[in-house]
Amino acid sequence: MAKHSASINPLGFIRKYDELFNRLLFLLGALVVYRFGSHVPIPGMNPDSLANFFQTNENTILGLFNMFSGGALERMSVMALGIMPYISASIIVQMMTAVIPSLDALKKEGQAGQRQINKYTRQLTLLLAFVQAVGMCTGLISQNLTLSSGMTFYVPAVTSLVAGSMFLMWLGEQITERGIGNGISMLILAGIVATFPTVITQSITSVQQGQMNMIALFIFAMLALAVVAAIVFIERAQRRIPVNYAQKQQQGRKIYAQQQSHLPLKINMAGVIPAIFASSLLLFPASLGQWVGYSANPNMFQTFLQNMALVLSPGQPLYLVVFGALIIFFCYFYTALVFSPKEVAENLKKSGAYIPGIRPGQQTQRYLDHVLNRLTFIGAIYMTIICLMPMILQSAFGIPFQLGGTSVLISVVVIMDFIAQVKAHLMTHQYHDYSLLQTGVKQP
Repeated sequence: MAKHSASINPLGFIRKYDELFNRLLFLLGALVVYRFGSHVPIPGMNPDSLANFFQTNENTILGLFNMFSGGALERMSVMALGIMPYISASIIVQMMTAVIPSLDALKKEGQAGQRQINKYTRQLTLLLAFVQAVGMCTGLISQNLTLSSGMTFYVPAVTSLVAGSMFLMWLGEQITERGIGNGISMLILAGIVATFPTVITQSITSVQQGQMNMIALFIFAMLALAVVAAIVFIERAQRRIPVNYAQKQQQGRKIYAQQQSHLPLKINMAGVIPAIFASSLLLFPASLGQWVGYSANPNMFQTFLQNMALVLSPGQPLYLVVFGALIIFFCYFYTALVFSPKEVAENLKKSGAYIPGIRPGQQTQRYLDHVLNRLTFIGAIYMTIICLMPMILQSAFGIPFQLGGTSVLISVVVIMDFIAQVKAHLMTHQYHDYSLLQTGVKQP
């Protein structure tokens, strides 16, 4: 009886998977800190005027920005800028890495070069956060949403917004290092999931008020489940290219026969990065025009910003075109960063491997590049449809989608990545236990 009780002791299970448990605990604590910080307001705000302003601008670009910040923008908290300055800085640095030889050389230097690139990214994040904070404070004053104006509001508000954005950047890096999953993606997921109760409440209220019947709500729910199933199917789909080894391998005195393997290529190798990058690039100019452009007596520059914010609002034709084009561009751009057909072809040639029917070297490179371009095209079209479909249905048929395709895509992909990393940690522990069992070492 004592042995049976000890075998199901939860403390023993936690001790066995202590590293995984500690990582999960750190991730949970970091997300709690993030959600707590999103409720801390910046000084000098008028809460009543702010609530009325966001109620009248719910379906504009501010609503999309508010979703990515997890409601922090609507509350005008110290984390109102969210993680978008860091994402924008990462986009700029990665694009510069592809065109500037010195940055490309740093990228190839390993961890030392990556640390230097991360340093440049942080510095650019600070600059972008400062510019966006000043623009946001200018817009708040122009909309009469503050209790004071001038330097008495600018200094504490800009300092709070920049500090909140830099803290989120640091918190995301800590989650990546000490938690589970990509820290930036987990923060974005936490912000999106925080809006789920509001979305459900608004849907139920719409049914109760007669704006939408129960059958339509059921159809939308089934459509959402179908979209989630399609995302899971595409994200798990692979094109497996067969790879053979030309010579027999010898290890010690043993000679092994020719081995066969495969090279897995995902349809969507860029993951959720193109959707995040495209959204952040559209949010920056549109939010700048939304905050700075509006004034009682606008000048020529402010009029231009007003028109820019109007045409780049979600659901507008120009927004749909630019958003789709950015998604397709970043699908190809990020795929080229994470997978190089030239390097893969060289590695296969050096290891004595070849693709059946394809000569090693340049022909292998051209073949991989051809396959990768076709897969990336399919992945880019899939991601564009998922992100734009709710906006098109809402603008064309007036269907009240409360949750965008971008948020659904990000949520599903990040959760899938999180589950995959948890399984990887569990497999590592099982392999470790099996190694100890084979060597006869008793576990502590």
